[in-house]
Amino acid sequence: MRVVFVSIDTVFHRDTETNQRFQSIIELLRDHGHDVHLFCAKFWDDDATTLERDDITYHAVSASPEARRSFCLRLPFDLLAASPDVVHASAQPPTALLAARWGATLARAPMLAEWYGDGGIAADRWTRRALGRGDRLVTPSELVATWIRERGADGDVVETIPNPIDLERVQSVPPGDRVDIVYARRLDEGANLESLLLALAELRDRDWSTVVVGDGPERAAYERLASDLRIDDRISFAGDLELEERIAVYRGAHVFAQTAEHCVFPTEMLWGVASGCVGIVEYHADSSAHELVEGWDRGFRTTSEAELADAILEAGDLEYRDVDDRFAEYDRSAVAEQYLEQYRTVQDQHGLL
Repeated sequence: MRVVFVSIDTVFHRDTETNQRFQSIIELLRDHGHDVHLFCAKFWDDDATTLERDDITYHAVSASPEARRSFCLRLPFDLLAASPDVVHASAQPPTALLAARWGATLARAPMLAEWYGDGGIAADRWTRRALGRGDRLVTPSELVATWIRERGADGDVVETIPNPIDLERVQSVPPGDRVDIVYARRLDEGANLESLLLALAELRDRDWSTVVVGDGPERAAYERLASDLRIDDRISFAGDLELEERIAVYRGAHVFAQTAEHCVFPTEMLWGVASGCVGIVEYHADSSAHELVEGWDRGFRTTSEAELADAILEAGDLEYRDVDDRFAEYDRSAVAEQYLEQYRTVQDQHGLL
């Protein structure tokens, strides 16, 4: 199958959550043997209009992500020439998604629109128009699905497909040192690590150890808070770690605590619970993390520091694990099959199968 992806911006321009998600989908389809193309702004140095890299063909539609007008004007004709079996377009920016819809129509190909929602869903007229243009609108979580329905999307064409992880990779990494609680996220203004630190302060008379994975502008403030709460001797700030290093930490940990205020999909927590951690989530209106633990006997949802402290104590009664097969549905192969099923469905609806 020739799958043509569309995104002005890529991970080679900006390493954002939205771009990481889109690149992971591209690589999933490539790994399953499909002919994968990405129409994007140019990110390579030579004068070539295409780039072959790791069995993916990148097509330069504009000279830079800022050249949106020229991108949108040229894209439909580029897509027509590409003869796609299916078009899969990022919804950011919505004007490019509208251009992709025009191109898919010219090429007589169905289109999936990828709405990741990092940074929210705008309420402007271009977004509202774009929400009606995909044969399927894909989101990473029910949280984002709700956001786009509230903006006017047809709920009958909205599909939720999670971010993928690699369970074979989890199993291949030896567990690290045993630790009671791990927290992992960029330490910025939305990290809300203070909720966990305050909960741990309530348990200072208990025996526990914690590792904080991640770095960012608020790290020094969190380190000062841990010191002020007199629990800094049992908390290790590990900084940024590579994925295999993080997996080792998670496989050695008993609990993964998620307290961030904004999270469209808890990818890092998913790596943690698949590595055997008990999952504890502090609920926030703009976070989908609670979706990962609902209906799971090793998951807790809390709404305050006191409840978080109680959940940590209760989690201590559960067995230690260093892998959890319950999360096989989030494995790369399973997520790829979900996308392929959507492709087949929209192709069938267009009479292409």
